Amino acid sequence: QVQLVESGGGLVQAGGSLRLSCAASGIIFSKYTMAWYRQAPGKQRELVATITSSRTTNYAYSMKGRFTISRDNAKNTVYLQMNSLKPEDTAVYYCNALDTWGNYWGQGTQVTVSS
Repeated sequence: QVQLVESGGGLVQAGGSLRLSCAASGIIFSKYTMAWYRQAPGKQRELVATITSSRTTNYAYSMKGRFTISRDNAKNTVYLQMNSLKPEDTAVYYCNALDTWGNYWGQGTQVTVSS
């Protein structure tokens, strides 16, 4: 059974930082491209960042320079370090694991940035 469990969300003031974690089980983690998505109320889910099995990273334009995605294959965990947070970053953040063998989602963690 595949599980992706996000943690680290919460309430933070504008300009603050949060670090999200996503612990994976039931997959060969090191082989998967991992990603973070987010969905704000009334909006479509959007890609935040990806990291491949070879650790190549990509970011949505509005997150470049503020967010950093990383992975620890020994811990089967992917991280999203979010700095200089803005109220428009408020959303539910989802972890995703993608490979030939499957496409899996976590349940999401709420991030709220107050102005």
